Amino acid sequence: MATLWISFLAYPLVVLRINTNTKSLDPQWSRLPILAASVFVITIIWRFLLKRRSYLRLTKAVNEASGLSVPKATWLTTVAKSRYRRKLLVVLLVIVAIIPFVSTPYTVNIMTTALIYITLGLGLNVVVGVSGLLNLGYVAFYAIGAYTYALLGYYFGLSFWICLPLGALFSTILGFLLGLPIIRLSGDYLAIVTLSFGEITRLVLTNLGFTRGPRGITNIKPPSFFGLNLNGAPKAFLVEHFGLHPVMDLNRLFIYFIILAVVVLTIICVYRLENSRLGRAWLALREDEIACQAMGINRTRAKLMAFALGSTWAGLAGVVFASQITFINPSSFSFMGSIMILSIVVLGGMDSIPGVIIGAAVLILLPEQLRFFSNYRMLIFGALMVTMMVFRPGGLIQSVREVYIHQASDSPPEPRPVVATPSTMDQEILND
Repeated sequence: MATLWISFLAYPLVVLRINTNTKSLDPQWSRLPILAASVFVITIIWRFLLKRRSYLRLTKAVNEASGLSVPKATWLTTVAKSRYRRKLLVVLLVIVAIIPFVSTPYTVNIMTTALIYITLGLGLNVVVGVSGLLNLGYVAFYAIGAYTYALLGYYFGLSFWICLPLGALFSTILGFLLGLPIIRLSGDYLAIVTLSFGEITRLVLTNLGFTRGPRGITNIKPPSFFGLNLNGAPKAFLVEHFGLHPVMDLNRLFIYFIILAVVVLTIICVYRLENSRLGRAWLALREDEIACQAMGINRTRAKLMAFALGSTWAGLAGVVFASQITFINPSSFSFMGSIMILSIVVLGGMDSIPGVIIGAAVLILLPEQLRFFSNYRMLIFGALMVTMMVFRPGGLIQSVREVYIHQASDSPPEPRPVVATPSTMDQEILND
């Protein structure tokens, strides 16, 4: 039924083609069987996955009803608790550091973009994943960091290293000021306000005179390394002894290692924040604001700190982004930028640092490797997000928190007289 219905709806779009030379219809019937077969196979797989999900859900409910169930350790928790964890991280860092010396300039440019989005995803994860505050205008802080370096370098000639902390500082202040009027909002209202803030920031940058409006700012200087000409003797030495690509721009390579250092710093800081007292307050705020306040946690302070600290990393990424492309204008920071960063967090796993890294790799690196699907990129992206929300709403790598159970006696707990009743949809799927 699904095959027939989709074939009927897609028939005018897939089969019928207009020949502009003869001004007539040129039907391509060979596409219809391919469409029907694809829909048939996808429908079978979809139904199977739905049945499997319902079976696992009912099994979990029965286990919980029969007694106390302890969640099984996954491969992620095993690696996280392994004594070789630090060694694995060091090996991964070494591999990422070696990539520029064994690849082309194009690969280095794409990897730099992916590292920038990893930084943005980790920063937004503090606000959305840990604190539970939906922010749809996160790209505004990204723009503030980029314009800080572009404007200060254009008008005052300040260097990259001075503008890097200033971009983070200005984004932090802006995040704090944004949090002041919206600390009492949540849910859809918070999303609407942050969305409006992102669009207001873009329009302000477009209409102000000193930002050069839609023309943007060009010839942004890359970061310098103690005033050395990196494309001179240092490049010849690396090409001869380390096999560096001959056409590699060492300024691009230097930016790559700068953003790599920023990513490492971001991971360390975000990990320490999540496991700090403030991070526990954010988790409590995400779960239940009323219970959080009843436990004596200052909700206002927690929200303001989440917005301020989350926007800091967007400012750092914005400064690096401006130095990478050497040209920015307001169209570089549209609403789709916020959607992309939010998709990285949701796809990878909210409140999960490895998940955000993998989500950025999937959404940034994978499309570059699948350029032959360029015409269907947004279609594949939408289908991927729908599939994730249905089967793994927690993301590719879900956050795992330890559960501590205190038992008063050594005797096993009595089974609870609870009967797990499946929902109507689950029962229909199991009956099928």
